[in-house]
Amino acid sequence: MYNLIKPFLFSLSAEKAHHLTTSIFEFGLKLPTAKHWIKSWNHNDPKLERNFFGLHFQNPVGLAAGFDKDGSYINAMKNLGFGFLEIGTVTPLPQDGNPKPRLFRIPKDKGLVNRMGFNNQGLDALAQRLSNLKNRDQLIIGGNIGKNKATPNEEALFDYQKCFQKLEHLVDYFVVNVSSPNTPGLRELQEKKPLGKILHALQEINSTNKPILLKIAPDLNDNQLNDIVELAFENNLSGLIATNTTIERNLSISKSEIEKIGAGGLSGAPVREKSTQIIKKLVHFSEQKIPVIGVGGICTPDDALEKLDVGASLLQVYSGMVFYGPTLIRDINKAIVNRTNLH
Repeated sequence: MYNLIKPFLFSLSAEKAHHLTTSIFEFGLKLPTAKHWIKSWNHNDPKLERNFFGLHFQNPVGLAAGFDKDGSYINAMKNLGFGFLEIGTVTPLPQDGNPKPRLFRIPKDKGLVNRMGFNNQGLDALAQRLSNLKNRDQLIIGGNIGKNKATPNEEALFDYQKCFQKLEHLVDYFVVNVSSPNTPGLRELQEKKPLGKILHALQEINSTNKPILLKIAPDLNDNQLNDIVELAFENNLSGLIATNTTIERNLSISKSEIEKIGAGGLSGAPVREKSTQIIKKLVHFSEQKIPVIGVGGICTPDDALEKLDVGASLLQVYSGMVFYGPTLIRDINKAIVNRTNLH
């Protein structure tokens, strides 16, 4: 069915198509027959259950941050069979993000370029929406937190603390996002000294021992990855998420087309191999002692299995759904079960 409507969706701007599909999906879930049909996609099996960070996951496939920045689509997304949802990136104050257009499809490469710029309705709006959430059941929700564009890097830790304190009793785990390329200067916070200050400041106020994870860029060298692993141990992080989008342009389209799209982070199939290699290195450098959530270029079930093969504990998808369709979650879970049965 997705393949039937995909040409129409791809005729719209990427951002408009995103909002339209989620709205249609939400409407469909209000119809009992449609809801039953959609939920029938889910692939439930005890072999898919996982335990990490002190949390129990019904399956290892999660929704990556960026899809639902404001927690507006939680009820809709949980019906697709995700094992967990990551909301955000949220910032203390609302912000519009970068000027449109700011999200671009590259169908030939199954890639997306975005320069959204942490557009979101702000911390208070998200907290209110999570407080009003009903029928959460066993769904695990993560909060991906960032700093406002106007906040100087020297004061960034206060933005992260504000987000943490407001959401501490509303989400199941936190993700510190210092790796988006679309907020000026943000990636400078990945350096060991400023990042250490942020992580230490969060653990100081973490009275409930909420799991804290760090999301990193795929553009880090081995020395930087070693620093990340050291910081993870020093600050008792529960896990790492690898990876965010890349600033590289490993694409088959022409140089003029790339220049026309402009700045932003590249996701989807072009970042798959790079992300997988980062996961492999993190698992090696940490001696398999820090769980890694693998995200980046998972466009098929085989891509997901590849991430698991190099040591990823859990998975997240976003861009892959744009090209494969929403049954990607089901098909990944089926592939995991089938492989488990073979062994």
